[in-house]
Parts: sequence; C-alpha cells; structure tokens
Amino acid sequence: MDYKKEVERFLREFQKSEKSSHRLQLEELNVYKLADEVSDKIWKLVSDWRPFSKNTIGEQIVRSADSIVANIAEGYGRYFFKDNIVFLYYSRGSAYETKLWVEKAYKRDLIKEKEFKELKKAIEKLILELNKLIKTIKKQIDKFIVVPWYRYKPKSK
Repeated sequence: MDYKKEVERFLREFQKSEKSSHRLQLEELNVYKLADEVSDKIWKLVSDWRPFSKNTIGEQIVRSADSIVANIAEGYGRYFFKDNIVFLYYSRGSAYETKLWVEKAYKRDLIKEKEFKELKKAIEKLILELNKLIKTIKKQIDKFIVVPWYRYKPKSK
C-alpha cells in the first residue's frame, strides 16, 4: 500500500470516529460534578465557623477545594490532551491537599465525625475518578500520535 492511500484511509477512519464520538460538555463529566459538590459542601461548612477558624484553616480548605474543580475546568478548556492532563495532575494535588485540611478540621473539632467521613469518602472517590480520567486521556494520546511524512513507513502486508 502506498503512502497516499494509507493517509487517505487514516483520514477516513479518523473522520468516522470524530462523527461517532460525542465530546461531553464540562458539566456532564462525573469528575467535574463530584468536585463541584465537594467544593460546595466545604463552603457551606466553613461559612458557619468562628472567625479565627474561618480565617486560618477555613480559607485554606476552601481554596484547595475550589482549586480541584477550577483545574478540571481549565484543563478541559485547553482542549489538547497533554495540557488537559497537566491540569488534572494539579487537580489531583489539590484533592490531596483538601483531604489533609479536612482531616485537620476534624482533629480540631471544626467538623463532626459524620461530615468528616462523608467528605473523606467523596474526596477519595474524586481522586480515583481523576486517575481514571488521566489514564483514559493518556490512551487517547497514544491513538493520535502524528508521524511526520518523512518518517512514515507504511505497514507491509
């Protein structure tokens, strides 16, 4: 098979896959929904704290929780696979930071045991979902590696 026919076949297959695949909107992503829920729960909890607690640990936990969902959104907006992955790594780091602050808030009697367990479980689930998404995107990168024409070698039958 010559080079031109191979490229035409690749383009046909790529166009078919583009038509059949639907890119989810940001708000449809489960990981985004989960991160947004965690962020909102933390905001509601912290807003009831006393001023000292709110101004110290409260600001930290709200910023880290908001950073999770913000980085998911920013990575999604970059549209390129590798850029998206970088922001998902930032998001995962913020999730671990949020988990730390939730544990500190519990140890300092700022949140009840029930709230602590619910938040910890939600954050751990969020981290797993982020890892799954990163893995899925990495697989997509492998599918669409573009080879410069001068390095292309058609597969021989």
